[in-house]
Amino acid sequence: MISSVIPPTVDSAELYRALCDRDPSYLGTFVAGVKTTGIFCLPTCRARKPKAENVEFFEDAGAALLSGYRPCKICRPTEQLIPAPDEVTRAMQLLQRSDAPRIRDQDLRAAGLHPETVRRHFKRVYHMTFHAYQRMLRLNAAYRALQRGEGVLEAGLEGKYDSSSGFYRAYERVMRQTPAAGSRARVITLSHIDTPLGPMIAGATDESLCLLEFTDRRMLETQLDTLVKRLDARFLYGTHRVIEQVRDELAAYFAGNLREFTVPLLTPGTPFQNLVWQQLQGIPYASTRSYAEQARAIGRPSAVRAVAAANGHNRVAIVIPCHRVVGSDGSMTGYGGGIARKKWLLAHERGRG
Repeated sequence: MISSVIPPTVDSAELYRALCDRDPSYLGTFVAGVKTTGIFCLPTCRARKPKAENVEFFEDAGAALLSGYRPCKICRPTEQLIPAPDEVTRAMQLLQRSDAPRIRDQDLRAAGLHPETVRRHFKRVYHMTFHAYQRMLRLNAAYRALQRGEGVLEAGLEGKYDSSSGFYRAYERVMRQTPAAGSRARVITLSHIDTPLGPMIAGATDESLCLLEFTDRRMLETQLDTLVKRLDARFLYGTHRVIEQVRDELAAYFAGNLREFTVPLLTPGTPFQNLVWQQLQGIPYASTRSYAEQARAIGRPSAVRAVAAANGHNRVAIVIPCHRVVGSDGSMTGYGGGIARKKWLLAHERGRG
């Protein structure tokens, strides 16, 4: 981002509201410098809020630092936008190194970690406990073994299950079929991706990306439910080559080094929705179109509202660039990730981000 104070043409009252409300949709769009303390914070900082006249807004941490502000010790704005606490990082490292089937609370305590801290982070970010996350990883490993053609016994061992019966029960509870039918099961692998605009959740089938959303999007649970029904699939947390591809491509995009994504997509929807989503992918980088122009482009000039609705149901943010569609007068209209993010993405693509 350009290191500067946000210009006065920007609605500072709106930014102050976002700061007071700790609005996560503004992550990455500004930092707030507090004149009376000399510190600067993220929009979501939980510290006591200053008076409006004591705040100035900057486009990034670099601009605030150059203006003499120091980073807040509560929200740590120079680090990751939603940083994992040190104890969570260490717990993940312990999980990766361990050959044991699971990391229990007593194992965390033996390593000098507090299970409560780890649990709170996983509930906030992953919407599940650390132990549930581990179960998902184990089941994912077993499922991948079945997909490779390995037998049920070998798959259970791959997932570090203590017994075949335990593996059967766990698999049937989540997948709603026996491991013997596992090669026919459809799974959407989920993983979190950190971005300059806040964390996103990515989902991939065996071959394609089917989900990329900001984790604070209000429609996220609805989108997940829709995917499960349309693909007759189950969700598991884990790693996947398609997710690693989009992770790399997003990093290049945010660094200003990528204009076209190549990750394969799967977009289950109605024929009309897919027509709209396909047309979205034809909007050039750094360009915008109105909803009316999009409606004409698909040969349905009177379907402006339907086009807008289809845009709103796009489940693959940024890669399918619904942020490039604006009002007929150029105004920033609705965006699932929040208007502030939409403005940021367009400014970024035009070299002003």
